[in-house]
This record gives sequence, C-alpha cells and structure tokens, in this order.
Amino acid sequence: MPDAKMGRSGAAPHFGELLARAEALIPVLRERAARSEELRRLPDETIADLHESGLFRVLQPKRVGGSELPFRHLVELVAVIARGDGSTAWVLANLAAHHWLFGMWPKQAQDEVWGQSPDNLIGSALIFPRGRAQKVEGGYKLSGRWPFSSGVDAASWNLMGGIAQDEESGAAGPRIFLLPAKDYAIIDTWQVIGLAGTGSKDVVVEDVFVPEYRSLSVDQIAGGPNPGSAVNPSVLYQLPAISLFAFCIAGVSLGIAQGAIEHFTETTRTRLSSYSGRNVADFNTVQVHVAEAAALADAARAIMLGDCDEATRAVSEGRVPDLGERARYRRDGAFAATLCTKAVDILFAATGGGAIYARNPLQRAFRDVHAANAHYVLNWDINGAMYGRVALGLPPDATL
Repeated sequence: MPDAKMGRSGAAPHFGELLARAEALIPVLRERAARSEELRRLPDETIADLHESGLFRVLQPKRVGGSELPFRHLVELVAVIARGDGSTAWVLANLAAHHWLFGMWPKQAQDEVWGQSPDNLIGSALIFPRGRAQKVEGGYKLSGRWPFSSGVDAASWNLMGGIAQDEESGAAGPRIFLLPAKDYAIIDTWQVIGLAGTGSKDVVVEDVFVPEYRSLSVDQIAGGPNPGSAVNPSVLYQLPAISLFAFCIAGVSLGIAQGAIEHFTETTRTRLSSYSGRNVADFNTVQVHVAEAAALADAARAIMLGDCDEATRAVSEGRVPDLGERARYRRDGAFAATLCTKAVDILFAATGGGAIYARNPLQRAFRDVHAANAHYVLNWDINGAMYGRVALGLPPDATL
C-alpha cells in the first residue's frame, strides 16, 4: 500500500479547518437529533457529513491521508459536535479514537484495513471478559458476545476484546482482536433512553480464526514504542491508550454540558415567569445556577486538556507515564464527566417543568449525559476507586 493516501478533498485538513466544519454542523445535528433517536443510529447523511468533513480522520496517521493532530484536538472537536448532538459526538469519539488506536497495530493489519479504503471505519467491543480466545497455530480462535458496539452499523471492521488462553504456557491475559464485518453478527438490542442515536448494538463472534497480526496484547499499548511505531513513529501513537481513552468520550459530556448552557442562557434571557410575569433572568438564583454550571464545564475542560497535554509532553520527552499518572488520567476523565453531568443537572432543575417537554433540548442533554456517565471509563465509583487503590499502594484491579 502506498505510504500516502489523500483524503476525500485532497490534503488532510488542519485543526482550524476541522473546527470550522464541526461548528458548521452544530445546527444541522440539532435538527437531526430527534430522527437519530427514532432510528436508534446515526442517519446515513450524518455519517456522510462526518466523512466529508474529515472529522473521523483527525487522529489517523498522515501516511494514509489522516490529519494526525495532537490528541487534545479530538477532545475539543468531539465537544463541539456534542453541542449539536450527543449521539453523533459519541460515535465520532469512538470511531475517530479507533483510528488512533489502530495506528499502534502491526503494519500488515493497518495496510489490510486502510489499503481497502482509508475511510474504513473501525468499531469496537472491548469488554474483555465477554470474549474467549484460544491460541492456535498462526493466531487465535475467538468467540463471544459483546454489548455497546457504538456506530457498528457504519463500521467495516471491529476491535473485539477477549481473554486469551495459551494452553502450552498456561498464561491468560486481555487481547484485542481485529475482525472484518463478515466475521461477526450484529444483534439489535439498542432500546435505550440515553445516547439513543449511537446504535450501540451487540456483536457476536462464533469460533472465528483471527491471524496473529490481527491481534494485540493490551500491555503493548500502555505507552511507548509499540508494533505500529515502525510506520507511525510520532508521539501521538506512543501515548498510553487505555488510560487516555476516557478523555475521548468525556469530551462528549463536555460538549453536552456546553450545549445545555448555551440553550439555557439564550432562552432564559427573554423568558418570563409563568407565575409572576417577571423576567426569569432577573432572578438571583438563576444567575447563580448559570455561573455554577459554566464553572463546572470550564473546570472539566481544563482538567481534560491539561492531562492530554501532560501525557503528550511526557512521551515527547521519552518518558512513559507511570502507573500513578495513568491511574490519575482515569480518575480525571471520570471526574470531568461527573462535573459535566452536574452542570446539566443544575440547568435541568433550574428550567422547571418546561424541561420535561420533548421539544426542549435540555431533556435530551439530561438523558444523554447520564448515559455517557454509565460507561465503564467514566463511572466515578469505578475509576475513583481504581485511583485510590494505586495511591494506597495496592495493585489496580483493571488494566491501565
């Protein structure tokens, strides 16, 4: 495969171009939000818009026509899209992050996927205990059923997590397996109340052979050089993937909160109280609610981008973030998402009865931001406890 493939519009767009394109999509996505929920997946035209904008390829290697931008830019761009629609941002965050993750894989695997088309989308199903893999000659035999494969309908490939067993050595550990769409079945289980447009359906694999080059041990992407470094040597592809992924989807929570703040302030400026006839903007309590929600969102943004920059700086200096730092990244991603959820909750309550009408975007923001917080890497109890274990000298109870 040639080492340079241009995107749909020639050279890959830089951050300023992608930011402008993302902002232009906000009103379009707001109009489509209800339809996405009805379809329980993103409309085809939204997938086409994300392709055409170049947003899917923000972290894809330059050698295949991607933008290969600094990691923090995915968080920023996802947040912009989430101001329009949380479900669209969630699918973008996952599928764009998979281009980043896939840049760490062996060149043979990268060439197989991106050689077909650099626009190929890669889904994921990374709940490792749901997959069972057996080491066989030349690779692995994989079986399992996984929930929450976001955007799977638009994906041509999928990254499946599993616990691999090696009968000879007796070793077992988490691995990721790359499968084409023909090797797995999609089960439509996605009947939900939040992030309903993400199409995060179940996927099933039954005793499928996965060649060795399409498999990767999780400890190979904990930071530093990896199998993809020979062709993608930049700092971006040597970041600790598992611990930083939380920021990809926490950017969705941030954008949902920012969109809720925008809607609340715009509609409250001219809103009259149903009971007193007074301008609601004159109420001191409402003013304080706006201030608190905005401060929470700003704090979440600062935490996330600060950690992204810190990790990038460490790796650029030749140092892999240690266990304590990686545990802190997981803590901070979950904490930032919790701050964003609190911001939305404040505005939802401050709106009163009007917030429960289906026509009010705040009800969708409320449902979507709580759905986001249910993700394993954004759950505060799980990730706060993980940080606490490491801080107290105990081994982490999950991969960092």
